[in-house]
Amino acid sequence: MQTLLLLALLAAPTTASPADPDAGRDWQPGDHHVHSEWSVDWDRSTTPPTPIRGGDSSYTRSHNAERARHFGLRWMVHTDHGGPGHSAVTRDHAYPALLQARQDVPEVIQFNGMEFDVPAGEHASLVIAPGAREAEQLVTIERHYSRGEPLEEGSRDTHQHMLDALVHMRGLRPLPLMLINHPSRTATGVGQWGEVEPAELKAWHAAAPQVLVGMEGAPGHQATRSERGLYRNASAPTFGGFDQMTTQVGGVWDQMLADGSRFWITASSDSHVNQRDGGSDFDPGEYSKTYVWARPEADDILGGVRAGRMFAVTGDLIDALELTVQAADGSGGVGRMGEAVTVAAGTPMRVQLRVRTPDGANAIGRHPALRQLQLIVGSGTGQAPRMQTQRFTAKEWKHEGPWYEVTWELPAPRGGGFVRARGSNTDEPTPLADIKGEDPWQDLWFHSNPVFIGNDPPP
Repeated sequence: MQTLLLLALLAAPTTASPADPDAGRDWQPGDHHVHSEWSVDWDRSTTPPTPIRGGDSSYTRSHNAERARHFGLRWMVHTDHGGPGHSAVTRDHAYPALLQARQDVPEVIQFNGMEFDVPAGEHASLVIAPGAREAEQLVTIERHYSRGEPLEEGSRDTHQHMLDALVHMRGLRPLPLMLINHPSRTATGVGQWGEVEPAELKAWHAAAPQVLVGMEGAPGHQATRSERGLYRNASAPTFGGFDQMTTQVGGVWDQMLADGSRFWITASSDSHVNQRDGGSDFDPGEYSKTYVWARPEADDILGGVRAGRMFAVTGDLIDALELTVQAADGSGGVGRMGEAVTVAAGTPMRVQLRVRTPDGANAIGRHPALRQLQLIVGSGTGQAPRMQTQRFTAKEWKHEGPWYEVTWELPAPRGGGFVRARGSNTDEPTPLADIKGEDPWQDLWFHSNPVFIGNDPPP
């Protein structure tokens, strides 16, 4: 009965007034990519292979939830690896462990999920909405569509099988969510792709745009000093801790946004084994956070992720972000992250960014200082969007208490476009390639999600 009541509370519909959709909302920090002891290893001397508990992580789900709570997270997703026949592990062990973790750490909203083995790809965080069918939904998806589930390796490794999986998921109620993990980890160079190609991202998103809604802008495994993010190819590293698809202005993410894709970015820990225990990871929330503008309710948090009301940050550089776009004369509407606003082509528009630095110290006892803010405007379509960047430092911004504010007025792009923002505790005009031995705490960034701009006919 206690478990059923908890599920009902997690899935309860919002009570906010339709006239004020933001009533009760605040920035809810979370992590969608966390591993536990149910990311098993496999004894392949048996048929079928026998799961070995604790293969990739020795931590219980309750332990992970407690660490998330300790570092201030309000929500997290349990995402263990799959493998041959792993759906039975999910059903018989991982899901009961999730129910126990919810009882042990009720302060953290915890989602059922897995690190889905993407057919014709690599990995994705699969997030299931809480409710009476949350266990069945996940087990069914894993059993029928996960690339790693069959005994015959490669039997599902096709683009069509991924499309079939997305068609299945988009027909479920409530809808699950999917976020592509570490998209460029297998790249062979800058702009030279591996197991995740831009064309695949676009096709997957187009097949289920309300399910596959984004990717890790900042991958996990940031604690390792040798290969930040475990991006092991020195020719295709992370940049300021973020994936090259995100950091390259005019790159893959900007191309998708310029084409109108509602495709978002996040940050995660990809926690397996913490550095204090000899691993290469931070705990959930210790270094990376995804902040979602939502009420502290499961359905509104998923709604915020689905709608792009979120930003990604490392090292607790900021803990609140307001990005708005409107006509410079104040007429018309105001666009915020994940939304679209209409401004007549060529007329002045005002872009405003406000960010807040935390009151408390971060996980290593520091108060990182903002050194720059950037506003990025994209327009056009195709492989080469037109990009403009405006950089601000202490000479240009307004600073009052914990809040920093910048404003940029420029003509609204003809044909529409988008605006996004980023900032850092460094002076790098663009994030630099991460190198062996660097301290991730000295190289902190945040990246917003976009505001889209549409055009009225010009006057």
